[in-house]
Amino acid sequence: MEIIQGGMGVGVSSWGLARAVSMQGQLGVVSGTALDTTLVRRLADGDVDGALRRAIRAFPDPVFASEVLERYFRPQGRGGEAYPALRMLSHKADPFRERLLVLANFVEVFLAKEDHQGQIGINYLTKIRLPTLPSLFGAMLADVDYVLMGAGIPWDVPGALDALARGESAELRFDIAGDTGAPPERLTFDPAWKGLARRSLRRPGFLPIVSSHTLATALIRRATGSIEGFVVEGPTAGGHNAPPRGRGTTDSLGQPVYGARDVADLDRIAALDLPFWLAGGCGSPEKLREARAAGAAGVQVGTLFAFAAESGLGADMKDEVVRRATRGQLSVMTDGRASPTGFPFKTVALDGSLSDPEVYSERERVCDLGYLREAHRRDDGRVVFRCPAEPVETYTKKGGAMEDTVGRRCLCNALVANVGLAQERSTGAIEAPLLTSGDDLLMLGDFLDGRVTYSASDVVSYLLEPATAIALE
Repeated sequence: MEIIQGGMGVGVSSWGLARAVSMQGQLGVVSGTALDTTLVRRLADGDVDGALRRAIRAFPDPVFASEVLERYFRPQGRGGEAYPALRMLSHKADPFRERLLVLANFVEVFLAKEDHQGQIGINYLTKIRLPTLPSLFGAMLADVDYVLMGAGIPWDVPGALDALARGESAELRFDIAGDTGAPPERLTFDPAWKGLARRSLRRPGFLPIVSSHTLATALIRRATGSIEGFVVEGPTAGGHNAPPRGRGTTDSLGQPVYGARDVADLDRIAALDLPFWLAGGCGSPEKLREARAAGAAGVQVGTLFAFAAESGLGADMKDEVVRRATRGQLSVMTDGRASPTGFPFKTVALDGSLSDPEVYSERERVCDLGYLREAHRRDDGRVVFRCPAEPVETYTKKGGAMEDTVGRRCLCNALVANVGLAQERSTGAIEAPLLTSGDDLLMLGDFLDGRVTYSASDVVSYLLEPATAIALE
């Protein structure tokens, strides 16, 4: 395969998009972020085409599958009610939330792989640790082919994949800020529970997303299990970017400035003797040819697929972006403050979204999804979870610094809103979206060439037209 479709946002890289790409002989990738929330909300909206219920009924624990349908499925939709709330995750075991994560990841991969023989990957953020183990297990139950992870250093994920494949309990390191000198805590997950017998599973290939040859080399040396390749991502990619190396400087717009130290040494990555794909600004046939000439197996492309007909991005937002693209009216900013994670985050300027300062200032701060919260240990020994995008008073009461809250966007609610699942508040307010995209968005108008819609197969054909696809060894 020469093309890896990016695992974008919350639900943008949907099972429908990944399936379409995979059926073209490339690696279709679903986003594994917040799948439990999107599953519950889509069931509450009535699961109009019945796909979710079909996949849920294929889940190997029919008792739990029936419980989820009874609890969340609304045949006529919500009728104006707010979406059901899920308890936010913590380091303390919550059997129902664990099982829901397993089911949600199973459903997404099951549908992406349904009725074809192509390969499917799933993308997770290393920064989001709490749901990782049950999510991995759910994807493996559906026979996922690859796991991709960025936004952090996933040292211990390969070993967890090995353990889950053997049907054994798996664990991940869980760092708690404030635990100076103390042994790190561990997150554990036992893949056997009542109604689902312990079983061995096929171990998916692991493709970490890295920004430098240094990190790639370190992962090979220190990872707890095998690595099957790398995605080497530059700072022009959408979503979260690695911060610049060395002393941080910004341009006149406040964007972090990247330099020569932020360019991966591809010769040294090639010398690791594993396949790698280049990402970030690679959405053209010319970039694919350049990647192959540099020794890469191909490219990872997100932006072009994000606005394809099969992607999960909301139709209104997709239409607005296409209209603006044809007029050359799009802009992308690398915002060093938007993400609660502290990583630079690409945002697209769109009216009505959180990129608009007025919309941002009018939004009442709410933290009710909590995927990006971080654990901190207080002086009294208690562990609290906090996020700099939550209400300022709440954050500072938990020991956070007020200056850390400035400019932070609630990515959890905004990214869910991007795919048409915005929460409706009791005040009548509806959560605003926040679109992220790579710098390739600025060339979308040229790719469209007068079209107003296009398919994932159009993207694959465009990228591969001058080249011949190869299979992954």
